[in-house]
Amino acid sequence: MRFLITGGAGFIGSAVCRRLAGDPANFVVNLDKLTYAGNLASLRSVDNLPNYAFVQADICDGETVSAAMRNYDIDIVMHLAAESHVDRSIDGPGAFIQTNIVGTFQMLNAARGYFESLTGEKRDRFRFHHISTDEVFGDLPFDSGIFTEETPYQPSSPYSASKASSDHLVRAWHETYGLPVVLSNCSNNYGPFHFPEKLIPLVILNALDERELPVYGKGENVRDWLYVDDHAAALQLVATKGVAGESYNIGGNAERRNIDVVSGICAILDKKRPRANGASYADLIRMVTDRPGHDRRYAIDASKIRRDLGWTPSQTFETGLEATIDWYLNNEWWWGPIRKEQGYERLGSLKASGPAK
Repeated sequence: MRFLITGGAGFIGSAVCRRLAGDPANFVVNLDKLTYAGNLASLRSVDNLPNYAFVQADICDGETVSAAMRNYDIDIVMHLAAESHVDRSIDGPGAFIQTNIVGTFQMLNAARGYFESLTGEKRDRFRFHHISTDEVFGDLPFDSGIFTEETPYQPSSPYSASKASSDHLVRAWHETYGLPVVLSNCSNNYGPFHFPEKLIPLVILNALDERELPVYGKGENVRDWLYVDDHAAALQLVATKGVAGESYNIGGNAERRNIDVVSGICAILDKKRPRANGASYADLIRMVTDRPGHDRRYAIDASKIRRDLGWTPSQTFETGLEATIDWYLNNEWWWGPIRKEQGYERLGSLKASGPAK
């Protein structure tokens, strides 16, 4: 299979590229604009392989996207490129409208034109896989409910609204133009190569630097956590085995309160990298003002992808979190330059509120 991965220098996209390019039977084209969260260092393990290529381009540039599909004879498009930081979307929603909505529109138009030029077996196996988020479904009560593929959309932030919009566009291109699409909506990812402004890497690195560990509100917001390499495996299945027109929810079956995630990181670091003063890293936790529109809980029902495609996560949250912490302890070469350039908090006018998600 010949894959075009948009956003392949990002967190999830790079995991997908590493997985697919690790199989010499695949050819992987990574198309990425290289915004602040894109990092080619995340592709160091595959960037010299003969079955991997990089194209620096904006998904809003439809002509370049179309040319990439034609020039590399693509079988499957996996569209991961997106602005994805909730807090940044509150500070500046314009970039999210442009990339997540207009960019997806340009991707769909390019894919439609390319698909209509295909014939025979090549046409039969073409897929446009749109990767989305559970945040499009909105908020769940703390004590009941779970997101299924049939859950109505009710986004709360500019980020989730832009992703919901792009999901609707993808479905419309399938229904109106017959473009063979598959969709997936995932829960919160974590793992190696996660950009340092996100909750788990931010807490790990702030702790190592003896800085405060900010937690929104009372820390009671609940998220379902999914190890990024498990997600990459699921995405490969959806892209290659998923039924055209169908959507698949992907979750780790690992609901945790934010405060428990932060406390768990502190407990692991207490054992692996004790503080010089002998105190617990948990003493650095600080509760900060909650962000606007902060959803209480997300929870994914991943039974469809388990039943139809045979996927289950290989990591529990406990094993995945420990593996993630070990990776950050051993890979300052990757996060050090980013941390130095970007600072210790996210950017934007609301940065006093704390980390994302």
